[in-house]
Amino acid sequence: MNMMEYMLHAHADAVLLTAGLAKEFKVRGYPAILMLKKDVKYNYSGPRTREGILDFANRVGGPLVRSLSSLQLFQHAMDRHDVMFVYVGATSPLKGNYTSAAEELIIHTYFFSASRDVLPKVVSLPSLPAVVVFKDGAYFTFNVERDGDLKSWINRERFQNYMKIDSYTLYAMGETGKLVLLALVEANSLCKESLRYKSLVEKVSSENRETYSRHFHFGYMEGGDYIKGLVMGEVTLPSLIVVNLSNDGYFLPPGAMETERHLLDFLDGVLESSIECQGGNSVHQRIRRIIYDIQVTLTPLISQAPLFGCFLVGFPLAIAIFFCYLCRKARSNMSEDDDEGDALSAPSPQSRKKLSDKKSD
Repeated sequence: MNMMEYMLHAHADAVLLTAGLAKEFKVRGYPAILMLKKDVKYNYSGPRTREGILDFANRVGGPLVRSLSSLQLFQHAMDRHDVMFVYVGATSPLKGNYTSAAEELIIHTYFFSASRDVLPKVVSLPSLPAVVVFKDGAYFTFNVERDGDLKSWINRERFQNYMKIDSYTLYAMGETGKLVLLALVEANSLCKESLRYKSLVEKVSSENRETYSRHFHFGYMEGGDYIKGLVMGEVTLPSLIVVNLSNDGYFLPPGAMETERHLLDFLDGVLESSIECQGGNSVHQRIRRIIYDIQVTLTPLISQAPLFGCFLVGFPLAIAIFFCYLCRKARSNMSEDDDEGDALSAPSPQSRKKLSDKKSD
């Protein structure tokens, strides 16, 4: 076997191995980053950055629930993490549920446990055991009657109440079932209106947490490229939008957002369905999205390389026309053959006359 044949065989083996692993681990897209731990598969869905991947490996590779044995360790953890879940108390059914939730959600956030004397004295807990989330300079205690399922509550609370949002974070927020209110601003040199929108969203998120935090995430996004793909059109900066990642829908304000009251009325209208949801994932919208994606892909290509772009568009179109021509020609040939067969099988006038004469005899 020469070197070329060896390389071809090695490449084929690698392709088969990759395909086999993808099928075994149910990988639907590339690149995919997985970690296996005690026969459990963890799929990384965060930003493809060195820091993001290392944080994922450290989080999943370490203890499922990390113990905080002193106030110093607690403060150190608080300094490192924007959002931190802590189980407080002795062994209980609640701790079992907490550990079970951590096993599934460790890919997203950190989980800790501590005794009551480890927490700062300003932290007041109504009873023990308890699960507490520390974020946004405050803390919130899980209440089963108010918050329902523990894992669902953790999934909803694993983001800061107001934050900078990129495309990966926005996609992850969609998994929580919440809507996302975004202030869309410029990437650099924010104008006065952009700063006002950011401040307005931040103020509403902090002062109305009890009313809206169960239904909305709040934040700002720099640039409008991602949202442009969602709405399939141009996006004005700055602007406000509510997106529903569960069905690719979105809501636009009915008028100018000058005051906090205007923004609150907008959010109430979204929740009460008095403001129309645009977009979505219906068949019609999916077809529109396919056409839009093709246009977005081909437009810069045609502008930069017109001949190559025309070839990419024209070649598939020519093949489609050619196949249509072949199908039409085959159909016409079949119809001509049928006509000839009918003509051959039908008796001539002379034969019909002979048959009638014989019958009369």
